[in-house]
Amino acid sequence: MYLGLDLGTSGLKAVLVDEVQRVVGSATAPLTVSRPHPGWSEQDPAQWWAALEQALGTLRDRHPAELAAVRGIGLSGQQHGAVLLDADDRVLRPCILWNDTRATAECAALEAAFPDLRRVAGNIAMPGFTAPKLLWVRAHEPEIFSKVARVLLPKAWLRLALSGEAVEEMSDASGTLWLDVAARAWSPEALAATGLAASAMPRLVEGSAPAGRLRPDLARAWGMATPPLLAGGAGDNAAGAVGLGAIRPGDAFVSLGTSGVLFAVTDGARPYPEGAVHAFCHALPGLWHQMGVTLSAAASLAWWAGVIGRDEASLVAEVGAVARPSEALFLPYLAGERTPHNDGAVRGAFAGLSAGTERPALTQAVMEGVAFSLRDGLDALRASGTRIEAADVIGGGSRSPAWIRILASVLDLPLSPLAEGEHGGAFGAARLARLAVTGEAPDALCTPPARGATVMPDPELVPAYAERLARYRGLYPALRALAG
Repeated sequence: MYLGLDLGTSGLKAVLVDEVQRVVGSATAPLTVSRPHPGWSEQDPAQWWAALEQALGTLRDRHPAELAAVRGIGLSGQQHGAVLLDADDRVLRPCILWNDTRATAECAALEAAFPDLRRVAGNIAMPGFTAPKLLWVRAHEPEIFSKVARVLLPKAWLRLALSGEAVEEMSDASGTLWLDVAARAWSPEALAATGLAASAMPRLVEGSAPAGRLRPDLARAWGMATPPLLAGGAGDNAAGAVGLGAIRPGDAFVSLGTSGVLFAVTDGARPYPEGAVHAFCHALPGLWHQMGVTLSAAASLAWWAGVIGRDEASLVAEVGAVARPSEALFLPYLAGERTPHNDGAVRGAFAGLSAGTERPALTQAVMEGVAFSLRDGLDALRASGTRIEAADVIGGGSRSPAWIRILASVLDLPLSPLAEGEHGGAFGAARLARLAVTGEAPDALCTPPARGATVMPDPELVPAYAERLARYRGLYPALRALAG
């Protein structure tokens, strides 16, 4: 039996997975976010521990025999958060989360201090990443910065509490801007640019490697027969990929969740910061991945449904079978845009409206706008040298045949909807726990879930969407100018 723990932003999820990869039990505990100032986003790590105890207590009560048989624990979690600890591993301040934007000015300062940052870290400095947050603390909370002895990511702090060991794995470490992504090692130069020494960093392991053992007192409290081994685990996206079986070079999937992600597995580090592509280590040895990200995918449809007071399912049903592009254009920059613009200030827009434009056309335009944004991500990945011939599709948006047909024709790729596991990163973390315990081959274990019927690009829609894509891209400069 294996336990997967996924420390998200809104909740902590725990799943028990048996030897035939069947989820036999799960529990979730909610988390809240503190926003003491505009653009700030924080959580107290003590809340994570309380959520863990709640989730494990639920599993102990409902599945005592299964929990007692756990051999390995895998961790997945929200990336980029900065947990600052003193010399006694006491938390110095609330964790600054991935969606906190206070460190915008510090990004430019970091790149000025270490001009080779983008090549080494594989990414543009963005306020969501960890390193700029430390520069902000140094500038605005110097008394706290002076006490920092260790910096951990959220799931690494959870591991420290579980095992007493400070260990991080490659995929999550990639999101700090302190990792040499190609070398899979901490970069002394990147650390020095934020005033930190290598001693402030946890030990690095691969996601499928052993990374400590559960404290005996906790094993007893949760009724476990023997303290389980902890695996390195993975950041949330990489853990999700392991759960979906995306572990071979060339594997790719599109996630149509709140945000949209085009995830591609690569056999080497392929930084492409000029296209705002994320280039990270994967959770398995010898693998890397790239991501093109749009910040408002299903969130755009939810926004539109809220504005007009309708539910999303009924709006999508109104669109029906898509025979031609919408007369309207929608740019889904409701929270800015990541790939390829790295622009947090730009905002979205409808364009091309007439007196005859009706609600179904606007809903279709929203779906198309998200697809165009993901096509920007696809072209950025291709510009880096990554070849994508087909992709799976997951997320809430994947349940809409119309949206998948639009997306297949905009991307000009065959797309296969997956029966996405509701357990997400926690299931991938449990797989990594099993790999750490057994040492078996990842290819044999990390297989994909069942695929639905593949949707091919529509030969009539492909050229029509190519023309609309050019118009869509032509609108960005005007929106950028409006943003100031």
